[in-house]
Amino acid sequence: METRHIPRSSFTRAIVILQIILVVFVILSVASLHHFFHVGYFLDANEENCQKFQTMSNGYADYDLTALHDRVEEALARISDIQNKLQSSLKNKRSIAVKNITHTELRIFLEEQVMQPLYSVHVALTLVRIPKPDAVEAPLINFFTVEETRKYITGKGNKDGKLSVYGTNRTYNTIGHACVLMRKELEEYMDYDMGSYCKDDWNLAQKLMLGGCDPLPRRRCLAPASNLYQKPLPINMSLWTMPDDRNVRWSNYKCRDFKCLSSRSPRRSFSKCIGCFEFEKEKLRWVSNVSLADFLIADVLAVKPGEIRIGLDVSVGTGSFAARMREWNVTIVSTSLNLGAPFSETIALRGLIPLYVTLNQRLPFFDNTMDLIHSSVFLDGWIDLQLLDFILFDWDRVLRPGGLLWLDKFFCSRKDLDDYIYMFLQFRYKKHKWVISFKSKDEVYLSALLEKPPRSL
Repeated sequence: METRHIPRSSFTRAIVILQIILVVFVILSVASLHHFFHVGYFLDANEENCQKFQTMSNGYADYDLTALHDRVEEALARISDIQNKLQSSLKNKRSIAVKNITHTELRIFLEEQVMQPLYSVHVALTLVRIPKPDAVEAPLINFFTVEETRKYITGKGNKDGKLSVYGTNRTYNTIGHACVLMRKELEEYMDYDMGSYCKDDWNLAQKLMLGGCDPLPRRRCLAPASNLYQKPLPINMSLWTMPDDRNVRWSNYKCRDFKCLSSRSPRRSFSKCIGCFEFEKEKLRWVSNVSLADFLIADVLAVKPGEIRIGLDVSVGTGSFAARMREWNVTIVSTSLNLGAPFSETIALRGLIPLYVTLNQRLPFFDNTMDLIHSSVFLDGWIDLQLLDFILFDWDRVLRPGGLLWLDKFFCSRKDLDDYIYMFLQFRYKKHKWVISFKSKDEVYLSALLEKPPRSL
């Protein structure tokens, strides 16, 4: 079968026609923004018009005019880039323009170099929104360029104006304010094929969370799982059995199996919780004393017999504390982040509950609901005192009257000990246990078991 070729003159005419179309597109795009000037926002920059444009009477305020300007400039820059590519194709003697090319090659060239960029410009301009005086709109609607991000942060009105179960007629999806500072990363996170598989980018999501872009937006793509996923072990076996390697996506870790995560492995890429993937060692914790700072679960539960039923473990680990407490019929939710190892997956595969949150986030529990909060290998001497203050007040909020706060070997430098002691004692909790011991020459351990007072109004 003979392959059809397009002569140079035909291709040149096609490029010229495309340039003409591009010019028309620019004219129409500018015309679509004519109403900006028609209402006098830019020509008559008096205080009344500026106030009208930059604020709204309902809901959100401080509409970002700078972001709108940047968005239009970005679209115009894309158009200029397309124009330059077309001109280069005509002038460069070594380019595709001087060769005999097939219809397939021409179609690929037009799709990749012309149509796709033009479509992105079209979307960028058509999604520019000007606030109406009576409208309720997200102030960042023109800051982000990826369409899925814009759709997410736009308020969603209820059908037929009906009230929701929360008594509201509009729903606002939330993202952390730091997302503005991490726009590039968030746009990459939200740039996906809707309804298809998500990219294996949990590490990007975690980077956003740790940077303060938390909570992250929901996404309309399917989270990938391991191709070799095996059904988990029964609960009576899973608590103290190392999970199957095939149930974890290892692509973003230095290790590629659980054996590599042992304390002796040089490839292990995390420093906290050194032996937490060695369950035989983990089994000894909280049931035998190694030092004065180690409390036994039996002794802690004996302080409030029969009253400790649910709790929160704020630690870096694989859920061993929750596994041990489950043997005492206590349900523990374990906070987790994948700091160099699959902590979240391991907790879940053991039949326990991982709560994927950072220190940035308010705990998603209602006031006065937890019987116990346990913290180990997490809040140490690195933490800023004001940050610790916010965290402790949030713990106090969710801990019920009579609930227990268990500080499990908190360590800090000796010179900072008094500052940290004040932070823990400011709530006037009852002391059940209080031990200070030496970790090293310059560092100390603090272990404490404290009971929240009633504080009835």
